[in-house]
Amino acid sequence: MTTATASTTTDEQALAALQREHGPALLSFLSGLTYGDQQRAEDLLQETLVRAWQHPEAFDGPYESMRPWLFTVGRRLAIDARRSRMARPTEIGDGVLATTADPADITESAVAALDVRAAVESLSPEHRAVLVQIYFHGLSVNEAAETLGIPPGTVKSRSYYALRALARCLPGYARPGASAPAGR
Repeated sequence: MTTATASTTTDEQALAALQREHGPALLSFLSGLTYGDQQRAEDLLQETLVRAWQHPEAFDGPYESMRPWLFTVGRRLAIDARRSRMARPTEIGDGVLATTADPADITESAVAALDVRAAVESLSPEHRAVLVQIYFHGLSVNEAAETLGIPPGTVKSRSYYALRALARCLPGYARPGASAPAGR
């Protein structure tokens, strides 16, 4: 489309011609600005065309084509939309609400934590120290051995026997299908 006049901009045919000529290129450009989000790109394309319809003076400019004006308007709309999304809290779907913890689950979790804490406290200081380093501090066997100043084999042995002792102290928490090992 070449230069149009202000009187043709509100005409449906002129707007349709504008969309046919520049729409695909503008949609591709806007899709890049929205990181491939086709729905947002189409919304921005529609809003850009509405702006062209609302501003007939743009058609009277000295351009050979409306494409630069359309791309500028589309880019500004994309920037405004991104700023608007960044300014408000992230929207969440129903799935997040459905996974919200049940108060009964929170209570059960708190009780389990207290049971585990009491069971860990019942261990010997050596066994407890190894479990704290490996499971609570997330250290490897070698790192725990270095921290505690004992050989790695001793760390493995103490963690094995400490876990067996915990299994005996916490019989209701055994994994399904796992049998509690015999005591030492």
